[in-house]
Amino acid sequence: MAGTEVTNRQILFKNFVVGWPQESDMEFVTTKKKLELREGQKDVIVRVLYLSCDPYQRGRMRNSTDSYIPPYTPGKPIEGYGLGKVILSSDPAFNEGDIVSGLMGWEDYSYGFRLVKIDDLALPISYYLGALGMAGFTAYVGFFRICEPKKGDTIYVSAASGAVGQMVGQFAKLFGCRVVGSAGSQQKVDLLTSKFGYDEAFNYKEEPDLDAALKRCCPDGIDIYFENVGGKMLDAVLVNMKVFGRIAVCGMVSQYNKEVQDPIYNLNYTVKRRLKIHGFLQSDHMDVQPEFFKNVIQWFKEGKLVYVEDIADGLEKGPAALIGLLAGKNVGKQSVKIADP
Repeated sequence: MAGTEVTNRQILFKNFVVGWPQESDMEFVTTKKKLELREGQKDVIVRVLYLSCDPYQRGRMRNSTDSYIPPYTPGKPIEGYGLGKVILSSDPAFNEGDIVSGLMGWEDYSYGFRLVKIDDLALPISYYLGALGMAGFTAYVGFFRICEPKKGDTIYVSAASGAVGQMVGQFAKLFGCRVVGSAGSQQKVDLLTSKFGYDEAFNYKEEPDLDAALKRCCPDGIDIYFENVGGKMLDAVLVNMKVFGRIAVCGMVSQYNKEVQDPIYNLNYTVKRRLKIHGFLQSDHMDVQPEFFKNVIQWFKEGKLVYVEDIADGLEKGPAALIGLLAGKNVGKQSVKIADP
């Protein structure tokens, strides 16, 4: 296979984006690519199988290096988390035919980075991009390590039907918490209560007063807030937190397309209520990953967890899937299928 020239479809990033990104900010092209391992490198080349669409990718479309991950390069393929099958490797940790997860380009054939070998496909392969991938691990770390949960706590999860939120809510129910969530459509709200086991849920788009909605669903206050949204939602949550409440900041998707961030007026409640606010990245907690795989796979096998996916079929559908995710059009974990294993 080394030295073989292949047809390689790609999604290129055209230029840095101000405001709302569009599909036209990306370009679908077909090129030729020679599959070569670089001398002196521990290279792994994969046939890309699935690609993940994630909110953090919006940040990589900015011309800014003030982040935990660098911006995309105009004229080059965008990249993100994916699943792939190893076709060439000079890294002794990976062999031809291995199924891996990690960072890879939005193209048919890509170098892989930060790869993890999937030894046991105990669940559908796409789950290893979502429920058993970055999203599920983020939920696990965020809830069990950052939130410091106690049985009987009331936890509120924003963007609760998404790739992370649906797992957080189920972890919290398994742990013994009262779980409240919000989402942006009635279909998603129904999923929260009928499929993911949430005790209460509301459509934030239909609530003229977020403070009133939170008081209705959490009349005794909120012990834990799993933050995915930011802005006005965070401001409303702050006044509804209990004393010694904890806020795990996973993301703030409502702010990603704004050049001027929404002001937060209620930060004084961090003192009044002695709140702990903790931003986190799953990549800082890799020590807990073996425990995560063991527990979550077992819970799925026992029927204690479910997962909803929204899978677009074909690399050319990638830009629409990513832009749809940022606009909240997806239902469940958004990914793109490129090829069968």
